[in-house]
Amino acid sequence: MKQQSGAARGRARYITPDGERALREELRYLWKEKRPEVTQAVREAAALGDRSENAEYIYGKKQLREIDRRVRFLTKRLDELTVVDRLPDDRGKVFFGAWVTIEHEDGDEQRYRLVGPDEFDLGRGYLSIDSPMARALIGKRLDDEVSVRTPEGWQTVVITDIRYEEPEANQ
Repeated sequence: MKQQSGAARGRARYITPDGERALREELRYLWKEKRPEVTQAVREAAALGDRSENAEYIYGKKQLREIDRRVRFLTKRLDELTVVDRLPDDRGKVFFGAWVTIEHEDGDEQRYRLVGPDEFDLGRGYLSIDSPMARALIGKRLDDEVSVRTPEGWQTVVITDIRYEEPEANQ
């Protein structure tokens, strides 16, 4: 039986230009800097003799396996992704890449940018397009009331602002 990729299992295939740049930079760093550095350390540890009890050698080989696994993942994932680098025609609706400010029933406001699952970071306000909140917000307009099921139960929020960033010209 053929194994399904993450995208085939329902993971969004979209990414912002900034997200793509970050993944490509990670791939470049791992392949051009980190892997050669670890390979050299493994080579030096191997020269010390008995590899079965050589902690530096064993740890280095483990690091190489982890780096290679991540490089394979990034290479495959970058091939699957679609970079969303243009603004939607109707900027009055919530779509991928939008910054959306929502107000909770208690008056608290939160601001999120809807991004691909490979770049979400709640600390920066980046909400995965695959999350229940993002799915509930997609297609809605300013002042729309949105109900979404969260781990704490049903929440109703109101959209108080929708903004899009202009894509930067060919960085």
